[in-house]
Amino acid sequence: MIEHGKYEMTAQPSFAMITPSAQAPDFSLVLGGPLFQLYRRLRLSGPALELLPRRVLVLTLFVWLPLLVLATVAGLTLNGGVKIPFLRDIEANARFLVAFPALLIAEVTVHRRISPLVQRFIDRRIVVTEDLPAFDAAVKSALRLRDSNVVEGVLLALVYTVGLWLWRSQIAPGVSTWYAVPDAKHLNLTLAGYWYVFVSVPFFQFVLLRWYMRLTLWFRLLWHISRLSLHLTAAHPDRAGGIGFLGSSSYGFGPFLFAQGTLLAGLIASRVLHEGRVLLSFKTEATGFVVLFVLFILGPLLMFTPTLDSALREGSAEYGLLANRYVFGFEEKWIRGGMPEASEVLGTPDLQSLADLGNSYSMVRQMRIVPFGLNEVTRLAVITAAPLLPLLLTVLSPQEVLSRLLKILFK
Repeated sequence: MIEHGKYEMTAQPSFAMITPSAQAPDFSLVLGGPLFQLYRRLRLSGPALELLPRRVLVLTLFVWLPLLVLATVAGLTLNGGVKIPFLRDIEANARFLVAFPALLIAEVTVHRRISPLVQRFIDRRIVVTEDLPAFDAAVKSALRLRDSNVVEGVLLALVYTVGLWLWRSQIAPGVSTWYAVPDAKHLNLTLAGYWYVFVSVPFFQFVLLRWYMRLTLWFRLLWHISRLSLHLTAAHPDRAGGIGFLGSSSYGFGPFLFAQGTLLAGLIASRVLHEGRVLLSFKTEATGFVVLFVLFILGPLLMFTPTLDSALREGSAEYGLLANRYVFGFEEKWIRGGMPEASEVLGTPDLQSLADLGNSYSMVRQMRIVPFGLNEVTRLAVITAAPLLPLLLTVLSPQEVLSRLLKILFK
């Protein structure tokens, strides 16, 4: 209520009065499931994903080293009369030596960045008191699915059925390689090929599918949260109603996106070097791939857009009304009441309050209806595209690549 240039704050609405001691269930996308428990039994992980270097080294050697040894025994490391020997198979080596470790590293970054977000909804009083039971139920439902033996069992079955069929029919090249020599009807596997087809590729696919399952659980949880009566404020400094932390925390998925970019880079490099394809013929696919995966991470956050839009419209109306009343009161006191002496104006808190109100109103006007900004989009796109940059060396010299990058950065 405004009186003579001053206003009184009404009592806080009941939905904002959430006790700071309220606690959400401990949440993590990655601390659970049969594979995680197996890691712990094998002393490859602690209860909070410790021992990352050991885990990366042991598991990477598990999927890659037998391939090197068996290919070497068969004389298929560098030549051996096949079109694609082992050490020249960029696609396979990029998959197991770069993408696979990146997926393991992503578990740690996601755990550290994403796990605190659930409690943040409560600590910042975004979830109203009446919705705390529904919020708690949604979190516990996600945790049950994360820990489900059935879910990971289904993923394993998919890997050894659909995964192997897809790899054989759509991905495996139709030329002689270190792991197989195709004929008209069959794919004749080498010793290295048996480990590759029945151990390395399925294990990698299982880890990758497990990531897609985790992302599905995260997006499902966000969808449940977005359906609650969230307490968002248009004047919040993050320009996203108070949930801007969702966008900034998306950097935790950076290693996952880097792994996806590595898989694409390995595929393109293999086609360019072994099939004679032109690198620039993949520019449309590469661009679409980067855009797709950035949308894959940030797109689900658009579920909060209706709530943010409502907060923006209400905030604009409320702060507009407040500003209108305050300005009228200010003019009544300092303008229409007669021109004051300079000594009366200097140091008056009314002027500072007017400026502060103007800043608050400007902040409301700048609010976004998505919980992320261009900065998050750009960074995630760069992370996804980074593995593709070395491919430029197949058509440009290092000096030309450096020169063009400098022109882009400092033009």
